[in-house]
This record gives sequence, structure tokens and C-alpha cells, in this order.
Amino acid sequence: MFSRRSLIGCCLALAALAGLGLGTVPAAEAQEKGPVVFAAASLKNALDDINAAWKAETGKSATISYAASSALAKQIESGAPADVFFSADLDWMDALAKKDLIKADTRRQLLGNSIVLVGPADAAGSIEIAKGFPLAEKLGDGKLAMASVDSVPAGKYGKAALQSLGVWDAVSPKVAQAENVRAALLLVSRGEAPLGIVYKTDAAADKNVKVVGTFPADTHPAIVYPVALTASAKGDDAAAFLRYIEGDKAKALFERQGFTVLR
Repeated sequence: MFSRRSLIGCCLALAALAGLGLGTVPAAEAQEKGPVVFAAASLKNALDDINAAWKAETGKSATISYAASSALAKQIESGAPADVFFSADLDWMDALAKKDLIKADTRRQLLGNSIVLVGPADAAGSIEIAKGFPLAEKLGDGKLAMASVDSVPAGKYGKAALQSLGVWDAVSPKVAQAENVRAALLLVSRGEAPLGIVYKTDAAADKNVKVVGTFPADTHPAIVYPVALTASAKGDDAAAFLRYIEGDKAKALFERQGFTVLR
């Protein structure tokens, strides 16, 4: 079993090693002030704003560890002391539910999103995403940045879309897989990949990229972000934070980042 202090430190250290700057609040401080939240990397901008608003109102601040939903779910399975799990897809929440690792009565399907094709900010024109579109040709000798297509939600959605459009076989040798969607975004932002597949909300958060095409919703499973308290959640702060992210102020902040609020 991990200690609460050591595991939170580990999560934030892994994020720092990835060059993402995803950790937000020092563990020791957060243990005194609020709950521990494990959240999908694509939620970072919105949840950072919501956490700041919650702190302004309550004086308490959550410790938020951002990573791929798959990685976070596996950490919870291994005994990580998270109070709230906010996933980018239903599968990883379902996996925890089957093992009684969440409080089922607190589970909510809170947000929706879409996936887009991004290029550098100075990319000329757009790419029509349709059946058989020439994505491999557009890449040339470059790579297509994606989150891990077998485990990370954004990567799974992207692969499903490319398969549906009949271009996966041609493109798959050119895919550069990253550990989460923000890492995939950085590959395009830094010019290391000419194109990438990320969430619409991620594209809006990086001025160095632009959306060059949007994947039709019927080419992949619906993108739904569920949230729940974990079975090990303790105290009132976790429930209070969960209520806050379902409220009107949080709704406005989610929508500002481009999410669709489902509740």
C-alpha cells in the first residue's frame, strides 16, 4: 500500500518528468486543505480554474494529479489514496466500479467533448475529414501525434475514428503514441509532429496549434467524462468539491474551455 504523501508526490513527479507541468498543489499543503483529485489530463485548464474559484470561496484547495485516465485508474486499483476520480471515458470508471472502488451513488456523467485534427498555428488551410481522406499523404515523412491508442481515451477515440473512416491501416505506421493527450498536443505544439489528434478543448488551450479538421461524432464512441468519489474518500471536503464541480460556477468554467456540460 502506498502512503498518501508518497503516492501524491509520485504522481506529480511523473507529470513533471513528462514536461507537462500538470501538478498543481504541493502534497503536504493539500493534505491540510482539501481532497485529492485524480483527473484526466485534458481537464487541466478547466479544473485549475475551478479549483482556484473553490479556494477563493472556501479557503480550501484540492490536490489535483493529472494524467491519462488509464494510468490514474490503475493507481487507484493499486491503493492510491484519491478521493475523486474524473475520467475522460466511461470504460475506466466502469473498471473501478466493477471492483467496488468508487461510490456508485456519487457517479455522474458530467461532460462531453469532441476530437479534432490539429496542426501548427501557421498551417495553411484545413483538411476535410471524410471517408478515405488522404491523411497519410498529408503527413508525408512526419508523424501523427496521438495518445496511446490502446489505453488512453483520446487515443482510443482517435483510433476508432480513423478505423471508421477507413484510413487507420495506412496511417498506423506513422503514429507517434504519447502517454496522454496533453503529451500528444505538445508534439505538435513543439513542431515535432506535423499533425495530431486531440480533444477540441486541448487545441483551444495551446496557441501554437490550430484545428485543421473535426472528426464527425458518428465516427467514434460518444466522448463522456464521468466523475465519482472513490470508495476510500474520507471527510466532507471531497463531497463538497464534487458538488462544486457540478454547480453553475463550474459549469461556466467548463464551457469556457470548450466542454459540453451534460448535467
